[in-house]
Amino acid sequence: LRLALERGLDNVRVEDIAEAAGVSTRTFNNYFASKHEAIAARHVDRVRQSARTLRERPPGEPLWEALTRAVLAPWESATQPPAPEVRQALRLLAGAPVMEGLFAADAELAAAVAERTGTSLERDLYPHLVATAVIAATQAAVGHWLRVEPPAPLVPLITEALRQLAAGMPEAPHDR
Repeated sequence: LRLALERGLDNVRVEDIAEAAGVSTRTFNNYFASKHEAIAARHVDRVRQSARTLRERPPGEPLWEALTRAVLAPWESATQPPAPEVRQALRLLAGAPVMEGLFAADAELAAAVAERTGTSLERDLYPHLVATAVIAATQAAVGHWLRVEPPAPLVPLITEALRQLAAGMPEAPHDR
C-alpha cells in the first residue's frame, strides 16, 4: 500500500512489493495472485475479522448492536484522521477500476449474519442484504472520511452510518 501511495498503483511491480516486504517474489505469489489482491487484502481481512467478531458476540445481543460492534472492531486503531497526502492517495486507489471485484470476503459476513439470525444463506435474501448494506454503509463512511474537511475520526462516522442503516432495516423474519 505504501508503494502504491508513493508511486501510483500502475508504477508498482510485484517484485517491488516483495522486496519492500523482505520476501521473495515466489513467497509473495504464494499469498497473492496480483498486486491488486495484495492491496485488497486489508479490506478482506477487516471483513473477515468483523465476521469472526460477530460470531463471538453474545447470542442475546440485538443484531444491530452486535453488527456495529463487530464492524468497528477492525477499525479501532483508526483514531486519528490521515495525513492529507495519504487521503489523496487512498482516494485514487479506492477509485481504481481494477480494485472492483476483489472483495470476495463479503460473503463471509453474510454467512455470519445467517448464522446469527437463523436464516439460510442459500434460501434467504436477508443475510446477503444485511451484509451488503453493512459493507456499503461502512464504505460510505470511509468515503466520507476521505472527503470531509476538516478531517474527522473514522469510528464515529462508521457508527453513525450503521446507526442510520439500523434505523431503517428490520430484524430478520422469524416466520419459519
